[in-house]
Amino acid sequence: MPYWTRSWGTRSVAAVLGIDTSAYTTSLALVDESGQVLEDARSVLEVKPGARGMRQSEALFAHTRNLPALFAGLQESLRSHHLVAVAVSTRPRNTTGSYMPVFLAGECVGRSLASVTGVPLFTCSHQEGHVMAGAWGCPGLPDRYLAVHFSGGTSEVLLVEPGREHFYDITVVAATSDLHAGQLVDRVGVRMGLPFPSGPALEALARAAGDAPDREVYLPAAVQGASFSFSGAETRARQLLEAGARREAVAMAVLRCIANTLERVLREQRSVHGVDDVLLVGGVMANAWIRERLQRVWAGPQGVRLHSASPRLSTDNAVGVAWLGLSRWRQHIAERGMKP
Repeated sequence: MPYWTRSWGTRSVAAVLGIDTSAYTTSLALVDESGQVLEDARSVLEVKPGARGMRQSEALFAHTRNLPALFAGLQESLRSHHLVAVAVSTRPRNTTGSYMPVFLAGECVGRSLASVTGVPLFTCSHQEGHVMAGAWGCPGLPDRYLAVHFSGGTSEVLLVEPGREHFYDITVVAATSDLHAGQLVDRVGVRMGLPFPSGPALEALARAAGDAPDREVYLPAAVQGASFSFSGAETRARQLLEAGARREAVAMAVLRCIANTLERVLREQRSVHGVDDVLLVGGVMANAWIRERLQRVWAGPQGVRLHSASPRLSTDNAVGVAWLGLSRWRQHIAERGMKP
């Protein structure tokens, strides 16, 4: 009997499972047919103190170890709902050659689970998952908009439109030429003795700088057209720390540099593409100080309309992947004349 007509007893509510195994977080999410999040389970990969990351082989092993424990935590929800689809991120982006071994852990489990349960499998990119995590339920967000995807592995400004081959058509309109914003945060943070990843601790340190930070502690924004750079900011931050600058002031300078960079890039890309709506996604965009700064800069009727995921959905997660799977499942059954 086809999966959509089976009798499931008390398990009458359909659910879609999302899986994401990114560079530093193992994630599972379960959403029901209305999009309500039933489960959002994650395990952040452990990085040794003082280290600025981990090798792909180490991360792949960690995901393989984490997945069974995360699945065990979903047992109750899976017993009370019937699984109708599995969605998994299998690549960083929807571009030729986009590949990272860590995504094999989630893809292997997702394909196996879909195969034994007979439900459809939907694949997507990690970047699409981030965009959907911010866009889902976002009032006023049009079909065409700019998205800022700033994290430890990506620093891009994207033009997002409804997809043809994929769920989204995503075009990179501006990008870093060297370090990612998250790498700047983590490298400076680790140098100051903060844990990796350093985002939350760096923001707390920056807020301790007060309303009048040291004027001489400044990291310039390096923007040239559709390209921007953070390597010079890292070098300058290291020099300031070696010269005895207060850690709080340097932390504030890092966040101000990222915000200033975004302000300049968005002003240009808004004009080039005629787009006023901007979605903020990715781990760096979970930083409340940066978001507050951008909101102040763009406040008013003539400013950019900023949209964002919640801080929890800005960091790596499988909720956006599950919502993508739900959207694809709805299309899947509609094309076949079925009812959910």
